[in-house]
Amino acid sequence: MDSDRETGTLLDPKYDAAGLVTAVVTDAANGALLMVAHMNAEALAATRQTGEATFWSRSRERLWKKGESSGNVLRVREIRIDCDQDALWVIADPAGPACHTGAPSCFYRRIAANGALERI
Repeated sequence: MDSDRETGTLLDPKYDAAGLVTAVVTDAANGALLMVAHMNAEALAATRQTGEATFWSRSRERLWKKGESSGNVLRVREIRIDCDQDALWVIADPAGPACHTGAPSCFYRRIAANGALERI
């Protein structure tokens, strides 16, 4: 156990080999899970500075501010970090759908018993 990282008061994210931490985003109004993305140090700094969620896009291989083209930004109310500082919880006010498909959440399907995906 790294007691400074796990119980101290210094922000010291434990980035993975690619320099990323997982960021889970929920809706501040109702607690709904909106999306899961990744942040590097630059994305976390931009998010903290602007108050709007910025991520590292693995597919684009660049910083990506949520809503930069759609306008569906995530206004951050609070960021929490887990006990060993390798995952973030972003509590935000979404300005529109969180998912690029237009769904309110990226988690709009469930896996049925037969393995099929069902829209919920």
